[in-house]
Amino acid sequence: MLSKLFIKNFILIDELLLEFDKGLNIITGETGAGKSIMINAIDIALGAKASKELIKSGEAKSLIELTIVNTEGKLANFYEDYGIDNLGDELVITKEITMSGSRTKINGSMVNQDAVRALREIFVDIHSQHEMYTFMKPKCHITLLDNYARATLQAHLDEYHLVWQNYLNLKSRLENVKNSNTLTEAQIDFLKFQIKEIEDADIKSETEDEDLTNEINILENAEKLKELSGAISWAISNDDESILEGLSKVRKNLSSIVALEPSLTETETELINVMESVKNIASVLRDYSQSLDNDTERLNLLQERLFLLDKLKRKYGGSLSSVMDTLFEAQKELSSVETNEADELQLEKDLQITVEKLKTLAAVITEQRKTYAEVLSCMISEKLAALELPKARFLIDVKPAELNPSGADDVEFLISTNISEQPKPLVKVASGGEISRVMLALKVIFAQSDNIDTVIFDEIDTGISGKAAQSVADEVKELAKYRQILMITHQAIIASRSDRHFYVSKSQDNSTKISVKVLSAEEKINAVAELAGGVLSDVSIEFAKTLIN
Repeated sequence: MLSKLFIKNFILIDELLLEFDKGLNIITGETGAGKSIMINAIDIALGAKASKELIKSGEAKSLIELTIVNTEGKLANFYEDYGIDNLGDELVITKEITMSGSRTKINGSMVNQDAVRALREIFVDIHSQHEMYTFMKPKCHITLLDNYARATLQAHLDEYHLVWQNYLNLKSRLENVKNSNTLTEAQIDFLKFQIKEIEDADIKSETEDEDLTNEINILENAEKLKELSGAISWAISNDDESILEGLSKVRKNLSSIVALEPSLTETETELINVMESVKNIASVLRDYSQSLDNDTERLNLLQERLFLLDKLKRKYGGSLSSVMDTLFEAQKELSSVETNEADELQLEKDLQITVEKLKTLAAVITEQRKTYAEVLSCMISEKLAALELPKARFLIDVKPAELNPSGADDVEFLISTNISEQPKPLVKVASGGEISRVMLALKVIFAQSDNIDTVIFDEIDTGISGKAAQSVADEVKELAKYRQILMITHQAIIASRSDRHFYVSKSQDNSTKISVKVLSAEEKINAVAELAGGVLSDVSIEFAKTLIN
């Protein structure tokens, strides 16, 4: 629960220390005295937006310190998650607001807003006029219903949210794949045409055109090559005056010399080797000459092949190397398109499976919402009857909707305050006083089912009086048995039920100042009397005593 609130240089407050009690803490005071400032300070300490306009005029900074008593040991995981020192049963939130910004510490450690909001969810629920109007909006109603049903519903919602995130991820990936397929059908067909044209050519190597040119040149000059190579072979070995015949005579004479002069033996060996080489040359040229043929059919084939390769070179870059590069790039681009198409099909399949899973989970959530909506509707109707709306019918309408982050439901609170009227949307039917009682009914029911320590009501009794105020006082006092309540009120009957009563006053001399006082038993009687009668009188004081006693 909230233990202490220290404020310095905040709006109109110089310095203030409030110590709260268990049970019902009531705040009253003159109209315009600044009763809501304390609630605002608590709200800001717990993560609400802070601005430099909150700093008291003439000061450099504001300071808010909120002390929370943690007797139930709720914060073991919190301290560990945010790296904050555990100082025992008390936790201190310090909020400093300067002209350039604000910062928050918990137990002396600097923290971000996530830590403060996490702490708020554990300990404090603030209900203000602004929140009252927010709760009237249908978009908030599903959250209220889910909060009430969370003990049963939360696990299903958590599972649904995980699948929903997967759905969003798949949807995003599918969109990206579709956007990456920027080629038109005609462009894809052209890629396929290029690939087929080059692959059908079956290029053997990047120098195939050069090899073809050489072979064509040979076939075109086959007769002349045959004649020349044959003549050389004949001249070397088949004529009486042939080169080999002359070399044989030379060798014979050299052999005679070697017999007389052995030092020339190596020269004789070299001559023998030369003769063998010449013989080999003659043999090669003879075989070459015999192999040549005027093959016009092959020549035509080779010329056609070279024409095809030249055509590809003209289309795709001037060389067979560039033709092969074109093939590689086209294959790569087409492969990417085909891969994306395959990915698209798989993603569409996965997305459909995920949608079906979402529908299944959403159906379970819908059934549970309807069950709890019926229970909660009955409980709120009973509370409204206790709050002097005996003819009120409260209905939580759960209608089917498109799949969304919360499931497949639209939830809206409906109410009829007259027995002859059918329930209609809360925002269109209820008056201010009726809305206050609906919200109080919700808070009482939720507070009894959740684990929040402190509930703060900022003027929830607006628009009510008489028996309705009596009923509200009864409900608030009953709730204060289980939770710490901080409440700003203008109703004497509600103020009379306080366990601790704070009175806010404003003085204006050279400057405007606000002060807050904890009332004694006698002072409380006077404060309640003022609320009841407007002024202190014997009658109002006696009436206040009867309310308090």
